[in-house]
Amino acid sequence: MKAARIHEYGDASVIRYEEVPRPAPGPGEVLIEVAATSFNPSETALRSGMLRAALPVDLPYILGWDVSGTIAEVGGDVEGLAVGDRVIGRLDAGGAAAEYVVAPAGVLAKAPATVPLADAATIPVAALTAWQVLFEHAHITAGQRVLINGAGGGVGGFAVQLARHAGATVVATASGRSAAAVRKYGADQIIDYTTTALADALDGPVDAVVNLAPISPEAAVMLVSLLRPGGVIASVATPVEPPAGADVTALHMVARNDAKQLSEIVGLLDAGALIVDVAESHPLSDLALVHRRSEAGQTHGKITVFP
Repeated sequence: MKAARIHEYGDASVIRYEEVPRPAPGPGEVLIEVAATSFNPSETALRSGMLRAALPVDLPYILGWDVSGTIAEVGGDVEGLAVGDRVIGRLDAGGAAAEYVVAPAGVLAKAPATVPLADAATIPVAALTAWQVLFEHAHITAGQRVLINGAGGGVGGFAVQLARHAGATVVATASGRSAAAVRKYGADQIIDYTTTALADALDGPVDAVVNLAPISPEAAVMLVSLLRPGGVIASVATPVEPPAGADVTALHMVARNDAKQLSEIVGLLDAGALIVDVAESHPLSDLALVHRRSEAGQTHGKITVFP
């Protein structure tokens, strides 16, 4: 089969599109014929070696954390899944940037019926991250006012939708090129952070800040200042350290796999409560180009990559 993998850390040129052995599922695993994977910007950090201490991998390594596809083989001790099932999942070990990938059955959910299978590859990493930062860390509930900083990315799109579905009022920051998409997701107010100071645009403090963007210490202090006393800031990206004496809670989170939550997200999609928005789609042979464009700041939204 064909796959996109790295044999060493480095720039995008280390990604090789090459022939590799087709894997076979073991006990508790299934073999998926890949419809698509989804590009996540953090994969550029993995490829470059920036994450080698926090996320060591064995080289050569096939990229791709998100997967959507059809089960082609089922290993032993697998219940509830069968050949022909359409599934999605987050693969902590990677490997989805290929024609086939082996996955633990326990991390998979049935794919949404209302979303094209290749497009569904955009869901697992981004939607699980959004779900967990909103509900497990920021504890967003109906009637609250939440600021989502960095709403123009893949996680931001799901975060805006999920917060609105939960009954919160959503203020979102986005650049001019992402504003239309963020508006479609249901944000009540959009602030173009490239032209407008957040403190000037906000009408009073917010109950929670969800930070999805790399920010400076100065920007972190500014975000904390937008919270009401007793508010919470939950950051997926840069950890936030509140000023001494600030009456706020600051949390830094790392997303985890959760097939039950993923199934709940699929249910919301099929019920029409959420939408999937694919900004671009590229063949697997162009994955290095996608990495280069991302690092040059030329991409936004979710990108699918198909074999």
